[in-house]
Amino acid sequence: MIIRIAGILPASTSPEDPHAALQWPLHSNQKVMRPDLLTLASNLAAREERFALVTVVRREPPSSARVGDVAVVTESGDYYGWVGGGCTRSTVLREARRAIADGEPRLLSLSPEPDRMQRPGMVALPMTCDSGGTVEIYVEPVLPVARLLLFGSSPAVRVLARIGNAMGYRVEVVDANADKAAFPDAEHVRNSIVSDALPRGAHVLVATMGERDLEAIEAALSLAPAYLGVIASPKRFAQLRDTLLARGVAREALERITAPAGLDIGARTPEEVALSIMAQIVERRRHAAARAEGTPQREPAREAVDPVCGMSVTIAGARHTAQVRDATYYFCCAGCRTKFLADSGRYLAAGAGAPGS
Repeated sequence: MIIRIAGILPASTSPEDPHAALQWPLHSNQKVMRPDLLTLASNLAAREERFALVTVVRREPPSSARVGDVAVVTESGDYYGWVGGGCTRSTVLREARRAIADGEPRLLSLSPEPDRMQRPGMVALPMTCDSGGTVEIYVEPVLPVARLLLFGSSPAVRVLARIGNAMGYRVEVVDANADKAAFPDAEHVRNSIVSDALPRGAHVLVATMGERDLEAIEAALSLAPAYLGVIASPKRFAQLRDTLLARGVAREALERITAPAGLDIGARTPEEVALSIMAQIVERRRHAAARAEGTPQREPAREAVDPVCGMSVTIAGARHTAQVRDATYYFCCAGCRTKFLADSGRYLAAGAGAPGS
């Protein structure tokens, strides 16, 4: 559902197009009122994009931030809202992106005396605003909920839908004979395969038992699944694989399918089969997360040191820079830049900062 706010969402936005709200004229350097931020966050969540909600929870004057001030920071580094002056922006942006990357919330304290603010559970950082003051900020990453997409309506599928829902997955079921009464825990129950309506990146099980197996597997492969299991005997899946190859499906894609689905626990009953499949999904998720933690997903953001206050400043998108002696220097705020330009020789002689390259 779209929350309509006069003067913010374009006239073309409609409930039938829930993603259009991200096309409204909202710029990352403007101060945005809280209702608009909540609308933005809602639509980022609807698109299953990763972002962080940043909220001021405590302040000591003369900080310009107020308790309850909110900002939204996206995975790509866009920053909407207000949680203090420009001197806090680079710190909040850096910590929010770290929270999005590791999925862990954090409580920040920006203070002229960070050592005094050290306590368990607190990330104490220097406040460099000329006005001084202390501000404490809660950073909460908002990540997409895992999805479970089930093709079929067998007893094992019904049990798996209940287990998935209990574990926090968003469950969808596709089967010509399925109905909501049989799958009360499913978010959506569809009677036909409509690929455009199905979630990408889901954990998928095909348990169609000979009814449109090929169509279900082809649809699942088109959705870039995190996991794709098929309930079928090795002999039956070999037949399906040969047919899919003949229909032009890439061999590499078929090699990523797990068949028969589930860990080998000697399962016999529908409940045991469902348990073995969910255990395999969890195993794959945890192993993938462990690999991701050990392998950088992208090049770390390059940083420079503010030559005035000593803070780290992310080079990409830095708002306050200065060219001196053919070198570029980066600053956390306009105040530090002004001080540097007024007496750059002193700061350069002191060697307090390093230029960006």
